[in-house]
Amino acid sequence: MPTLRYVAFLADEPKKLAEFYQRFLGTEELGESAGGDVSVTHGFYNLTFFKKRAELGEMRMDLGLHHIGLEVDDLEVIKGRYLALNPRGMILQEPNDIHHGEIRIHDPECLPVSLSTKAFGIAKNKEKQFPRIRHIAYNALDPEMMLRFYTQVFGMREVPSSYLRRQQGRGNRFCADGTTNLAIHPFYNPIEGHEARFGINHIGFLTNTMQATMAELSSVLKIAPRPSTRPYSEFRFRDLEGNALDLSQNKGWEVDIDKWEKAS
Repeated sequence: MPTLRYVAFLADEPKKLAEFYQRFLGTEELGESAGGDVSVTHGFYNLTFFKKRAELGEMRMDLGLHHIGLEVDDLEVIKGRYLALNPRGMILQEPNDIHHGEIRIHDPECLPVSLSTKAFGIAKNKEKQFPRIRHIAYNALDPEMMLRFYTQVFGMREVPSSYLRRQQGRGNRFCADGTTNLAIHPFYNPIEGHEARFGINHIGFLTNTMQATMAELSSVLKIAPRPSTRPYSEFRFRDLEGNALDLSQNKGWEVDIDKWEKAS
């Protein structure tokens, strides 16, 4: 199955962000471009901080979490599924370097999705035990259509948390690829703790040293508990440029049908 392995940010100061993630979340630098882009990894995900500049040519130039990417086995298969769902869908070439995938498509809300057959430059079976990304959350205008995109194009599976929301008459949808939980929340959502940021709202890290990590983070920023009604994560904080990051040890995330990954 295609696997989520890449998150891209637009940043004012990519180098400082990379140093933040290295210090507090244990990542290592993969490389830096001539334009100032920096990529880091915890051994499974490639996190790329693009220096915000006109040359990027992005439709959306807001600072912060920007788009995601998946490792796939066969680009042609994914192209076929994508065009079956969206016959007029754009397929664009990417540079296929440490900071990009090989091609780019767009989800139903025109947000980019990068695709790579080379794991975005990360060697397989090199993931550190902790901390590690296990959650990506979107705010969308049409969560149901977004869910259809990720299940039909990439074969991701809708998980029980999503069916529970259906029974409750709520628009939140959840799917997973066996490693990462992908949440798709309604943009217009009055529920406690919801933040109205369109596109990628936050990502979540699993840790087995919650108290130590929080103690170090608390020395430089504010950490807030998540509402007790939320099924995932215990705390939320923000990096140096305001990107929302969740932290979990005991709750964890539902990463497949009836499969929860926790650190405790």
